[in-house]
Order: sequence, then C-alpha cells, then structure tokens
Amino acid sequence: MAEFVLVEIKGRVGVVTLSRPRILNAWNRPMRLELLEVLDALDREKAVGAIVVTGAGDRAFSAGQDLNESRTFDADRAEEWVAEWERLYGKVRSLSKPIVAALNGVAAGSAFQFALVCDLRVGHAGVKMGQPEINSGIASTTGPWIMREILGMARTIDLTLTGRMMDADECFRIGLINKLVPQAEVLEAALEIAEGLAEKPPIAMRLDRQRFREMTEPTFRDALSAGVRIQREAYASGEPAQMMERFLALRAQRKASR
Repeated sequence: MAEFVLVEIKGRVGVVTLSRPRILNAWNRPMRLELLEVLDALDREKAVGAIVVTGAGDRAFSAGQDLNESRTFDADRAEEWVAEWERLYGKVRSLSKPIVAALNGVAAGSAFQFALVCDLRVGHAGVKMGQPEINSGIASTTGPWIMREILGMARTIDLTLTGRMMDADECFRIGLINKLVPQAEVLEAALEIAEGLAEKPPIAMRLDRQRFREMTEPTFRDALSAGVRIQREAYASGEPAQMMERFLALRAQRKASR
C-alpha cells in the first residue's frame, strides 16, 4: 500500500495525490518510487482515460526536493538521484494517457519540472512556480531542459540563475498555467479537463503524446547525460550540502521566531 501517494478513481480519471503535507509534499526516493508504480498501474487500467496529479493540503502541489534527503548525498548517490528522475520523467512522457497537473499551491524546483512535463496545468491566484535550486546549492540540469522547450532560452536563464518564483499571473500570461480558477475549484476544473481528454480517441491520444516525446527526446537525453556529470561534480565539491544545511538552519530559525 502506498504511503506517500494516494489514488482515487473518479469516473474515467485517475486522481493522484502527492501526500507529505507536513513538508509541503516534498519529494524523496520512496515518494518517487510510489508515484512510478501508481502511474504505471493507471496507464494499464483500461477504465482510466486520463490522469490528474495534485498535492495534499492547500499550500503546495510540492515544494520540490526534500533537502533533508539530498543534503546527505555524495557523488555516487547524486548519480543515482538523476537516474530516479529519469525513470519518473520518462514514465510521465511515455504514458499512453494525458496527464493534468492540478496546482493547489507552490510548485518549486523538481515539482515545477514535473508540472511542466504534464500536458496541461490548472492553478489559482496563489500559485507560485519556479526553479529555486540555486538558492540551496543545487545545480539545475533537467529544469533548464524542460524550461527551454516551453519558455525559450532567455526565461530559462532568468529563472535558473535568479532562482525567483513566478506568481500565478505571470505563469498564466506566458502559458505555463492553462487555466486559472478560484483555489477551491482547482481540482474540479482539472477533473473537467481530464474528463474531456479521456473522451478523445485513445489511439490518436497515445500517438500524439508519443510524437511530443519523440520531438523532445534528444534534448531530454542530453539533459540526463549532463545531469550525471554536473551533479557528480557539484556533490563531490561539498557545496550543495553546505548550502542546504545553511538553508535548513535559516528556515528553522524563522519557524522558531514565529
């Protein structure tokens, strides 16, 4: 039984909820492995025609990588970490069924990337999205790949090097969020879109998604190859661990002062 990923079938839509709400649904290895299994099962389920992914609670889709996990990485574990993302992103890209992200709050770092790998995104006015890895000493590789494919090089450089988070209006204006609705209606709106997609001819849907994957596969593979090289160098230097320890200490101080 899954511990960090919840599944519910609503009509012809499989609803997947990332569920580590105490830490804003941040990713760790068990969550990634569970999500892989869930997506594979839903793709094989004939009664399901589309998938919606959301986050537990009302604060975050996901805050991205759990720094309590990645601060302990060495160069070898960092390489394994890249392979875990390869499997997860590869699974989303190879699904025969469309996948919609219901953004119920922050989508940062790898969660931002995951949302962009999904086909469509629904959000609300409080959503924030971005690539803040540089602030915690993590070099970005898959993030720049998917951002460049969708946003172009100029915005990719901006978001990667500044680590800034975009508000919902900016995300909607540049096409990252396809539909903005009141916060309480995000899941309902995502389900409505997914139900419409589930009614489309399934072979045409599979082939269209397959073609999108084929068009972006060379740059995806390049990003993964670069990811192994870059993350090994980064984690061997010790800088990510130092920056993450500093980030976590500052966060703890802010919480203690409230």
